[in-house]
Amino acid sequence: MSDGFATRAIHAGQEADPTTGSVIVPIHATSTYAQDGVGGMRGGYEYSRTGNPTRTALEQCLAELEGGRYGRAFASGMAATDAVLRATLRPGDHLVIPDDAYGGTFRLIDKVLSGWGIEYTPAPVSDVDAVRAAIQPNTKLIWIETPTNPLLNIADIAALAQVSREAGTKLVVDNTFASPFLQQPLELGANVVVHSTTKYLGGHSDVVGGAVITSDDELAEQIAFLQNGAGAVPGPFDAFLTLRGAKTLAIRMERHSANAERIVAALAGHPKVAKVLYPGLPEHPGHEVAAKQMRHFGGMISFLHADGEEAALQVCARTRLFTLAESLGGVESLIEHPGRMTHASTAGSMLQVPAELVRLSVGIEDADDLVEDILQALG
Repeated sequence: MSDGFATRAIHAGQEADPTTGSVIVPIHATSTYAQDGVGGMRGGYEYSRTGNPTRTALEQCLAELEGGRYGRAFASGMAATDAVLRATLRPGDHLVIPDDAYGGTFRLIDKVLSGWGIEYTPAPVSDVDAVRAAIQPNTKLIWIETPTNPLLNIADIAALAQVSREAGTKLVVDNTFASPFLQQPLELGANVVVHSTTKYLGGHSDVVGGAVITSDDELAEQIAFLQNGAGAVPGPFDAFLTLRGAKTLAIRMERHSANAERIVAALAGHPKVAKVLYPGLPEHPGHEVAAKQMRHFGGMISFLHADGEEAALQVCARTRLFTLAESLGGVESLIEHPGRMTHASTAGSMLQVPAELVRLSVGIEDADDLVEDILQALG
């Protein structure tokens, strides 16, 4: 019988240290390793850019949590994203991206990879036919987020996996917003999962990292080569912190989701809120798909202020418990204005976000306190 999610989060890749009996994976703060003769690696390690036991434990844990065979940890979510794109694309290739993609992903593709001859087409990931129509003869990759950042649109992973197979492309799912506790893209047919482990997996806003998980042998080999060759790896302390955060992912995601539902209920129908964007709402266009492929609906909420951009900015400035800051997924609640913060790079493009949009990352504080805070900020 296979172990449950919370059990794997605590035990996968984390056996007691054979030398000392330590129940927590040690921080292997070393850059190099003694070898038993030339080419005789002891335990399979030679240099910590190539491999480190603390990082190995994290990679094994993340792979098991996502139901994949291979996991690779990176110094940031963008480093992980870059590795996947460089492993799968060559000059002249094309990819499909969300028409409301994360600003950093869009910036990398639009400002960096396009200079190397990579072409892209934005498409609404919630519309399977629109994604299919965006595919070109030179398309090699379909890149999706679900829920998307920051508009919380939902992609049908299984349906898009079928589209991807028919087109002979790879399907990559950025699973950062959902986390592996809420959603398992590989089981639904995706080829690759990407995470900013900075967010829910780390969970405490104290470490930056990224990860790539796949069961594709060839792609795993290419990702491993780039991880070592380009060297954007997390240090052992970063890996330790992320691994520590992953241990409590299941219980935290339950609380994030429950708190978010309380706040959504308070925002719905509020005179200052024109629209709440949350897949847990029955009227959300992706609600049925989200209910099918997600365990809960997550801790991220966006809403449109009825009085426009300046009023949205004032809400961001008036909260007491919601901290005005970028990032998400930590134990503390955060508020931001995507148009001027995380998604400023999309300004003037097809991916520009609404000026009146506010994004909430709901933490695990007492729900009554969070509801009171956001309502007083709305006025």
